[in-house]
Amino acid sequence: MNLTSAMLAYLGGGIGAGLCIIGAGLGIGKLAASAMDGIARQPSAGGDIRGSMIVAAGLIEGATLFALVICILLALK
Repeated sequence: MNLTSAMLAYLGGGIGAGLCIIGAGLGIGKLAASAMDGIARQPSAGGDIRGSMIVAAGLIEGATLFALVICILLALK
């Protein structure tokens, strides 16, 4: 079987997108676990911790979306 550059681009885009999603899932999971631990230790700071967690989760999602767009653009080039 002869692998063309288009086939390799699709393969690379798929692998890159999968790695992006795995990284985002691990990052958000660790973020949520740390926030729950912090809220359990100090319930009075729950609002501040929750707000910071939402901002950080948004940043992780934004970076993941950017990486996925780059993977798609490279695969379709």
